[in-house]
Amino acid sequence: METVIGYHEDFYSWITRSARLIREKRFTEIKDVEHIAEELESMSRSEKRELISRLTVLLAHLIKWKFQSIKRSRSLKNTILIQRIDINELLADSPSLRYEIEQKIKIAYEKAKLNAEDETGIDKKNFPAECPFTLEEMLNQKFFSDLD
Repeated sequence: METVIGYHEDFYSWITRSARLIREKRFTEIKDVEHIAEELESMSRSEKRELISRLTVLLAHLIKWKFQSIKRSRSLKNTILIQRIDINELLADSPSLRYEIEQKIKIAYEKAKLNAEDETGIDKKNFPAECPFTLEEMLNQKFFSDLD
């Protein structure tokens, strides 16, 4: 007989057992459905936070690229390119996040201005109040033309 370890005793054991029971369609043996539902919801919130975090990094680096052109470097450009790849991958894995991305851009841009202010020494008041980049520009691997 299998020892059942609860959510609070050993999370890893609990989650792997729950996943195995679901895969084996042994639903009646799952005793903690509420915690499974909470974990699934938590995962969706985590995906949103990941999107905001990556957008923030991308936007901060685009701001630095645009407003501090004297300090452009390969490292800065590559960080922009990596964030674009990662955001596009996140959106490919979770296409429904696209429906929320416009709202998240506003949040990410506010954070990005603060990051860019810290890293460039340029007062955030000197950056546009609204995000100066469209979503298409932000995610386009070749978009540097009007920033160069």
